[in-house]
Amino acid sequence: MSQIPGIRPPELPELVRARDRLTFIYLERSIVSRDANAITATDERGTVHIPAASLGALLLGPGTTVTQQAMVLIAESGSTVVWVGEQGVRYYCHGRSLAKSSKLLEAQARLVSTTRSRLRVAKAMYSLRFPGEDTSGNTMQQLRGKEGTRIRQAYAENAKRTGVDWRGRSYKVDDFDDADPINQALSALNISLYGVVHSVIVSLGCSPGLGFIHTGNERSFVFDIADLYKADFTIPLAFNLASEQQDDMGSAARRLIREAMRSGKFMQRCAADIRSLLLEDDSAPELEVEFEDELSQDVVHLWAGMNEERIAAGVNYQEAAK
Repeated sequence: MSQIPGIRPPELPELVRARDRLTFIYLERSIVSRDANAITATDERGTVHIPAASLGALLLGPGTTVTQQAMVLIAESGSTVVWVGEQGVRYYCHGRSLAKSSKLLEAQARLVSTTRSRLRVAKAMYSLRFPGEDTSGNTMQQLRGKEGTRIRQAYAENAKRTGVDWRGRSYKVDDFDDADPINQALSALNISLYGVVHSVIVSLGCSPGLGFIHTGNERSFVFDIADLYKADFTIPLAFNLASEQQDDMGSAARRLIREAMRSGKFMQRCAADIRSLLLEDDSAPELEVEFEDELSQDVVHLWAGMNEERIAAGVNYQEAAK
């Protein structure tokens, strides 16, 4: 048989793990193409090369054109593409998961499918926002109230710290410019946060739509995870930006959050939080290598029914059925 033309797609073990990737790159008014195993972005200033295999998310703004080969490489590299623009953020597509195992996806589906387990994970998500506090006895209504108080305090404390005039969260999804500087900063930072969290979720093989606190949206789990970081991450950054009176708030916000994510090892933190929420008793540091090895195993089983959980695939069971 003749060889398949073109560059050989990378095998999954050759790709960079989600937690070790770059966070995101934002492009606008440029042509996105491919040069060997790199994504290229060309505008009036010239051409830059982007290492696709180590990219978490590619955010495409207004005026971008993408070639078919660029999208092929992005998909092969397990990266996420998110279209953003004046209408806010619109999730478009993602590449294949970096995990061959469906362990995390199965755990997520199992946990979200019963009220008791879903409540347990939802409470665990809230407890991550209140380190050192015992929230086990709180109801969901009480936890929502505590979270609302925490966010209001975060806004008030950062407004006092920076001297920014804070009059509440107010913005229009379809009109970014129709907001004061602090709300523009919050919107731009949150858009980037959602894109990066989305890329980690799909890279680990999880479903963006199966949320525990949020529900009914294709990105419910994205919102669940992103909300873990807003009070101590995007909110302080937004007030810092608003106090500096940026000419282009969107561009400044993307640069700032990208640097903050890189220096703070955000991808590692996000991947670890997802793992600890979905896999009970599997978050200890000594299990990290074992976890990564298991997700990369290329194994397929058959569901055996009620009595046995799984059996080997690739076997003809005709004789056994007689």
